[in-house]
Amino acid sequence: MRKPLRVILDSSFLFTSAQFRIDVFEELAKVLTQHFEPVVLSSTCHELEKIMKKRSVKLQRQAALAMNLAQQCSRLKVKKGNAESYDDVIVRVASKMKYCAATNDRVLRKKLRQKNVAVIYLRQKSHLAIDGYIPQNQIPKKTLDVYQ
Repeated sequence: MRKPLRVILDSSFLFTSAQFRIDVFEELAKVLTQHFEPVVLSSTCHELEKIMKKRSVKLQRQAALAMNLAQQCSRLKVKKGNAESYDDVIVRVASKMKYCAATNDRVLRKKLRQKNVAVIYLRQKSHLAIDGYIPQNQIPKKTLDVYQ
């Protein structure tokens, strides 16, 4: 059985849906052409909660929509160090776990690519693009054991 490709979604990517009226899950399915599992880190949810409490009304609404999208994803509980930014957590987890990441943050994209992590991002405000190599899952060959 094939394992789904796991894609870490960061807060900027989740905001894409609200800002540009794009169904990010449908677009991910189009660009990946394979079974995938969207993953949101616990630190990203914490970041969204902070935005919902402290920012402008418009950003609060967008963060609430992003949080609703995050609830449709698998959640991965991670610890954020005191000196670590939210982006650093994504880089650490994506490179260690060999997941790809979806972000629109240019600085984060550069950090991820330096660690050879494939990045999915919004291009021309209309569709997603991939920077880096995402291996296609191999279908395991069935082995036949012949006992006589």
